[in-house]
Amino acid sequence: MSVFYQSLATIPNRYAFFERIEQAVSESPELSLLFIDVVRFSDVSSSFGYKVGDMILEEVARRIKALFGKQCLLGRISGDIFGLMLPGCHGDTQLRGFYSHLVEHFKTPISFDDNAFVADFNVGAVANLPDNRDPSRLFSGAEMALKQAKQNKYDNFQVIRLQEKPETGRSLALKADLKRAFANDELELYFQPKVDLHSFKIVGAECLLRWNHPLDGIIVPGSFIEAAESYNMMNEVGYWVLERAFYSAMLLEGLGLDIQVSVNISPTQLYDSKFVAKVKRLAGLYRVNLANIELELTEDVALSNSLLVKRQLGQIKALGLSIAVDDFGKGYSNLAYIRDIELDTIKIDKTFVMGLDRNPVNKAIIQASQLIAGALGCKVIAEGIESVEHLHALREIGIDKGQGFLFSKAVPFERLVELIHTDLMVGDSLAYRNRTG
Repeated sequence: MSVFYQSLATIPNRYAFFERIEQAVSESPELSLLFIDVVRFSDVSSSFGYKVGDMILEEVARRIKALFGKQCLLGRISGDIFGLMLPGCHGDTQLRGFYSHLVEHFKTPISFDDNAFVADFNVGAVANLPDNRDPSRLFSGAEMALKQAKQNKYDNFQVIRLQEKPETGRSLALKADLKRAFANDELELYFQPKVDLHSFKIVGAECLLRWNHPLDGIIVPGSFIEAAESYNMMNEVGYWVLERAFYSAMLLEGLGLDIQVSVNISPTQLYDSKFVAKVKRLAGLYRVNLANIELELTEDVALSNSLLVKRQLGQIKALGLSIAVDDFGKGYSNLAYIRDIELDTIKIDKTFVMGLDRNPVNKAIIQASQLIAGALGCKVIAEGIESVEHLHALREIGIDKGQGFLFSKAVPFERLVELIHTDLMVGDSLAYRNRTG
C-alpha cells in the first residue's frame, strides 16, 4: 500500500479555513481561492469503505500541498471538497493554469492494495479584488464558481470574477447594447500593420476589435469585455473576430495582396473542444491561403500545459495556419512550455521594446528571445515601436519585423489597404507628423 502520511484531522476544516482566509485578507488582499471537488469520490467510499476513502483523501491533500508549495493554504470545505488559497495576483488564465497543473499531476494513479484511483476534479476559482477585505465574498465566489464548474458540459473548471462595484446603469446598458451590437453589425475590425524594419513594407496586420457604438462612438475592447464575460459571450465575440479575420484575409487576397492577418485567440476558445472544427468550417467557407492566417495566443495560455490546448494547436498547425506567442517574456521565467508547441512567431512584449533606452536588461531579453526563436526555427516580431530610437536599436540587435505607433496605429480595413500601397514615413518628416497628429 502507498504511504498516506497526512491525517485529515490536521487540515483546517471549513470554519478554521475561513478564519485563516480572514486573517490573510486582512494582511494582504492579493490572493486567490480555489475550491477543489474530487469527482466521483463517493464511488470509492461505497466500493472500498470509508477507511480507504479517508486514506485516499489524505493522499490527495498531501499531493495538492506538495504541488503548490508551502506558501499555499489548504483547507477541507466538506467531505471531498478542498479549499486552496494561493497568495499573489492571478489572472483568469493563470488560475486555469493552476487547474491544468493539478489535473495533469493527478493522472498518476493513487495506489492502494491491488487497486488504483485516478483522481479528477471540478474546480471553481476566484481572484480577490485589491480592496476587498471580506473573506465571505471570496468564499461565495468560489462556491459559485465550483457550482458552475460542475454544471459545465465540456470543462470542469470555472472562474468567477468578483464585481468591483455594483453595476451602474451605464454598465447594464452596455450589456444590453452588446447583444444589440451583434444584431445591428456595430462591431468592426481595425488593423495594426506589421512592418519590415528595413524596407518599411507592410508584411502583416494584427486584427483588433472595435465597437461603433451609436452614442459613444468608437469603443475599444477594455470597456465592454466585462459585459461580454458577464453574459458568457466571450466565445461569441472571439468567434466573430476570427470569422472577420478570415473574411479580411479573403478580401486582401482578392486585391492581390500577400498579407498575413493575425488574430488573438482567447483562452475560452482554446479550451473549447469544438475550436478546430470551427476553424475548419471557416477555412472551407472562405478558401484563403491558410498560411496567411496567424493565431496569436498569450504566453500564459501556452504555459497552462493543457493537453487539450496542445492537441488543438497541433491540429491547427496541420491545417496550415501559423501560431504566434504574444507578449513573450512578460512575467514568466519557466520557458519549458515553448519546447512543446510548434511556433511560427515569437512576439516580444512591448514593455521590453519601450524600455530599450532605459534598461540594458531589456536589450538582453530581446537578444535572448532572438536566440530562442532561432533554435525553434521561428520568426521574431517586436511590439510597441514608438520612436526612431527603438527602430535603430532593434535593427542593431537584428530584429527584422515590428509594429507600433511609429508606423501606424490600428486603422480600418480601407485605410490599411491605402497604407499598403503607400511608402511609410517615419521620423521627422512632414508626412509622418501629419499622419500621427
